[in-house]
Amino acid sequence: MRSVTLLLLFLAALLAGCSGIDDDPTAGWSASRIYNTAKDYLNSGNYQEAVKYFEALEARYPFGRFAEQAQLEIAYAYYKYDEPDLAIAAADRFIKLHPRHRNVPYAYYLKGLANLNRGHALIDRWLPRDYAANDARPLVDAFRDFKTIVQRWPDSRYAEDARQRLKYIRNLLARHELLAADYYMRRGAWLAAAKRGAYIVEHYQGSSSVPDALRIMAEAYEKLGMNDLARDARRVLELNFPQQGKAGKG
Repeated sequence: MRSVTLLLLFLAALLAGCSGIDDDPTAGWSASRIYNTAKDYLNSGNYQEAVKYFEALEARYPFGRFAEQAQLEIAYAYYKYDEPDLAIAAADRFIKLHPRHRNVPYAYYLKGLANLNRGHALIDRWLPRDYAANDARPLVDAFRDFKTIVQRWPDSRYAEDARQRLKYIRNLLARHELLAADYYMRRGAWLAAAKRGAYIVEHYQGSSSVPDALRIMAEAYEKLGMNDLARDARRVLELNFPQQGKAGKG
């Protein structure tokens, strides 16, 4: 009798589990209906629900244009939901599954945006901080993503924006190096400061950090007793940035 009771309990539990599957709200829905529902959630800013429905779409209809678009929409939803790592993973997955797809440039664009914001908490929107003072790796990754767009799809709709973002990131990376050079100067590590300044001048020509980098080089070389190098740095500063050069003398 006891074995019969246990069997009935097991069957009841099994049926309960099966009923959970039948409770799926998208059961019997067409791919277009699931997609449009997910899109409505996405447009209304309910990114968590949007991801849930896009994932349900891909699970029920793994092939076809709706599934492909859902994969991209998931990446975008995660980006808007301030989940940059998940957004990057979703975009990478799309690129891997569809390397020749017409929307691959957009996937790289999403990756670039997510990398640009990666590592910054939501609170930064209300308490902005200097991006250049943070870990530079996300900026390097973002630079690589946007550069890929410009190099591989120079005529795409994302290329011009990518070019502008490359300039912006380049200035941030230069400033990141400048902050490090200033850090070394304040601690009397003259040689390290001079090397950082030289790196900026060599790799980030045209950035707004170059004049300050040259000034740091000149001061650091003077501290080291390398007067010839100090004079060279000041000469380059005065020739290329006369106003900053005069301010440095003052």
